[in-house]
Amino acid sequence: MNPALQEFINDTSLQVNRCLEGWTHPADAVAPRVTEAMRYSLMNGGKRIRPTLVYAAARAVSVPNEATLAGAGAVECIHAYSLIHDDLPAMDNDDLRRGKPTCHIAFDEATAILAGDGLQTLAFEKLSTIEDPATAVAMIRTLALASGDKGMVAGQMIDMESEGLQQAFTISHLEKIHRHKTGALIRAAVLMGARSVQASQEQTQSLIRYADAIGLAFQVQDDILDVISDTATLGKRQGADLEHEKATYVSLLGLREAREKARDLHATALSSLQSFASSADPLRWVADYIVTRSH
Repeated sequence: MNPALQEFINDTSLQVNRCLEGWTHPADAVAPRVTEAMRYSLMNGGKRIRPTLVYAAARAVSVPNEATLAGAGAVECIHAYSLIHDDLPAMDNDDLRRGKPTCHIAFDEATAILAGDGLQTLAFEKLSTIEDPATAVAMIRTLALASGDKGMVAGQMIDMESEGLQQAFTISHLEKIHRHKTGALIRAAVLMGARSVQASQEQTQSLIRYADAIGLAFQVQDDILDVISDTATLGKRQGADLEHEKATYVSLLGLREAREKARDLHATALSSLQSFASSADPLRWVADYIVTRSH
């Protein structure tokens, strides 16, 4: 990883982790077991790419502020909730996440469901505390649209319905899944960063193009890693997509063309930032990282 990006992620993660720890402090727990499960999944060593994107988008436009921090924490809560629910036996039935037992293995299935529910609602509670009402409403709406049946939930449903149907898949169908399942939350992270600092319409449109490109690139690289990496490196079961008979960019395009697609999306992301000065460099570094990461 680019040392400059690593430093930016470290600085962002320090602020976001402090925020998330405060939001789920054990002393405030009404039902300690579910709060413990929320903290277990929320503080379980994630790369914090989505909060980093919130901060990077804000910095590209102006100076990050308290609304930026709330957006970064909220998007990570939604991401953590989605992983808890994705890992459940009724969904992907995974027992490993970031090299550790998944929430329903570490606790139990019912507690994991409630922990996911708790994280989802926590995200919107904290966004509602943003001081400027217009900014709060805009960021709540952005995250809600990305998380629900027009975004991530829709993508997960389409993905589940598509298991075992690889032969009938097209690239456009696969992109529909991942623009919703993975890309919607990445787009929301970038948009919330922009809205936290009142980006102009022109700036926002450029950032949307960037976000849409890296959102797909992230999934293409995930599909590549599921083939070429190993369980220890990934922190989750290698080959899980093949096991679940899921169509992937690699299964449809082949490894060589999937890598080419990731490179094309990377180029699109960078070209979308041409109107921004060096303040957008963290966004450029994230785009580089997404297509070169090993886990």
